[in-house]
Amino acid sequence: MAHEQEAQDRGQRPGERLARLLRRWWEEAGSATGGTRPTQQALASKLGIDQTTLSRYLNPKHASTAPPRVVEALHAHLRAPAAELALARELCRAVAEGNSGQTAVGDVPEPTDAAGTTGTAGTAGGTGRRGVPGLPGRCRWVRPALMAAVVVLAFVAGAAVRDQYAPHPRTASDGVAAGAVPASGAPLEWPLLMKRKGDQFTRGRALQHLLRAHGYEVKADGFFGDETQDAVMDFQRGNNLSSDGKVGEDTWPELVVPLRRGAHGHAVLALQELLHNTGQGGTEVSGEFTAATAEDLRYFQSSHGLRPDGRADADTWLALLVFQRPPADAPAYQRPTSPPPSTPA
Repeated sequence: MAHEQEAQDRGQRPGERLARLLRRWWEEAGSATGGTRPTQQALASKLGIDQTTLSRYLNPKHASTAPPRVVEALHAHLRAPAAELALARELCRAVAEGNSGQTAVGDVPEPTDAAGTTGTAGTAGGTGRRGVPGLPGRCRWVRPALMAAVVVLAFVAGAAVRDQYAPHPRTASDGVAAGAVPASGAPLEWPLLMKRKGDQFTRGRALQHLLRAHGYEVKADGFFGDETQDAVMDFQRGNNLSSDGKVGEDTWPELVVPLRRGAHGHAVLALQELLHNTGQGGTEVSGEFTAATAEDLRYFQSSHGLRPDGRADADTWLALLVFQRPPADAPAYQRPTSPPPSTPA
């Protein structure tokens, strides 16, 4: 049975294998020690992610995109077999490479006929391959050779496309990119924020944290009101931009700042809040660009066709701003911090 399961796993994509592995860890949790298996809600709370995200990671019907940090935390909380952690990490790397369009071209299996054979026996009348009358037996190499040529051409074409669209190192003379280009080849556009009623959630808070990083005393509450608009307009005037109070393709590139491990402050808070809300698992929002922040950022970059260097450049900021998830419920900063006062009888 173990050999059959291993053979079955090898035929699946890395994301599906990872989901099955994580699901098995959860289902078998507590059985070895006689304990109780944690509910997904309790487990999600320990991991710092929402239950919907965890359920997606554990669903064998879908390819899992759980990042390494979440996988390692699951392994520890569920007390999974120690020998399986290396496999899980390897599957994580394979998923990241696949999402960034860096999958390798593998061997192409020999097509089979209706009987399930791959042989070259001819039919009556001197035919060679089935459906190709008159093909002599000595030319049996033609079909595999043509298939090999197709594989080579596909590999070359894929490499050319990846080279065209892959992000390249930025030099001092390059300036700020107008938009990142992920592995899909479709250019991203900076989101447009402007004054309006209602919470603009993580993007709004990121904007306000970046304004604070530039010296503006605005409240980072996600609400784009008069205070935020005045700060945006003053920032635009100071950077020779149209002072319309709208934050779009001209203003964002001037607001975002390059960050790397060791940085701290409001710009790091903006980065961490955006990273936390991409759906790949919880990122600690501390204002300190730690090794864990760099690891989470590298995973995000790998998953979106960006250079996985763990540094926040303009292209990474752009992708983070674009790939934000809508809040599942009221954000933590909107929830009451104390119980309402009791009503006297």
